[in-house]
Amino acid sequence: MVQILDLSAATQADLGSVAAIAKSAGVDFDDCYQCGKCSAGCPMAHEMDFLPRQVIRLLQLGQYQEALGAHTPWVCANCMVCSARCPQGVDIAAIMLSLRRAAKRAGLRPEKETDIFDDIFVGNIRRFGKSNEAVLAGMFNLKSGHLMQDVLNAPKMAVRGMIGPKLHSVHDKDAVRQLVDKCLAAEKAKGQAAQSGGEVSPS
Repeated sequence: MVQILDLSAATQADLGSVAAIAKSAGVDFDDCYQCGKCSAGCPMAHEMDFLPRQVIRLLQLGQYQEALGAHTPWVCANCMVCSARCPQGVDIAAIMLSLRRAAKRAGLRPEKETDIFDDIFVGNIRRFGKSNEAVLAGMFNLKSGHLMQDVLNAPKMAVRGMIGPKLHSVHDKDAVRQLVDKCLAAEKAKGQAAQSGGEVSPS
């Protein structure tokens, strides 16, 4: 079924929010001429409600609320295939990441498990300086409610040294923690700047 968009619904606040997304991602939406190469090469396209090019088209039309509520940015694996294939050099992966962050600031999490995984992964790196698979899987399964999800995989992971009684960490964990904190602070500042530039939350 074809979705009909009300193009008159775009407000000045929506247009300001679209501009904030463009600035955050470092792109110009006018560069996209809808060739579809990003969508054709996306390995996650079959799971998306809007194809990558369609998300960009929504933003080109000022349909910020539609783009903000899409599942697509949360399904995106950030593999960079779309950005690499774009003949215009539009960083589509950066757009998806900027939209995901904007949605989270607005209190939207269309794919809650993706958000849970992101937070646990970053916390894992911050704590140990690297990813501990046992901690990552255990915390994710606990917080997502999939308590028995990796039971059958645990023996294989143990044989390969991916999990075990000893937690892996880097030598200088403090340096990694400081780097992560610096990135988180920069991201928070960017989000505040985007909001002050006209980004609004959907009602």
